[in-house]
Amino acid sequence: GPVAYVVVPNGFHRMDAGRFARRYPNAKIVCPSGSKAKVEKITKRVDLVYEDFPKDDHVRLVTLRGIGEAEGVMIVRDGEGDKDVTLVTTDMIFNMPHAKGFGGFVLRYLTDSSGGPKVSRLARLFIVKDKRVAADHLRELAALPGLKRVIVGHHLMIEDHPAATLRSVADELAS
Repeated sequence: GPVAYVVVPNGFHRMDAGRFARRYPNAKIVCPSGSKAKVEKITKRVDLVYEDFPKDDHVRLVTLRGIGEAEGVMIVRDGEGDKDVTLVTTDMIFNMPHAKGFGGFVLRYLTDSSGGPKVSRLARLFIVKDKRVAADHLRELAALPGLKRVIVGHHLMIEDHPAATLRSVADELAS
């Protein structure tokens, strides 16, 4: 069917948003309210913010709390009820294994982006505005019935014990 929405997850991941906006001119451009100005620079328009996304039994866009409304999470429910829930995140949670070489050194020791799942040092410095509020929201997401997986924007999907993993990430963030 026709493309109805182009979801831009935050102001950092917008590189191709302009191309998609031009390719699908009838699609609505959607982003978190705190990223609207950055996204509009690339797409020339934003039709909806996450809070205005139509109510749907299978897909919800939720702005993450504690990060200045700059990023959100997509909650996808497969099937009836709460049987199979997937969360899709972007920069709030990284799940990169440690790597070798100079790049691995930078990711491990300077940006604290590898060895996850975790909230990276860069996210803690530049994205998170209130650690307690952000951690509480991650715990709330972890409590979703039927949570099966968390798809992160940076590297490995979290499929083994996703609720416990989110709670652990939240605890580390809040500490």
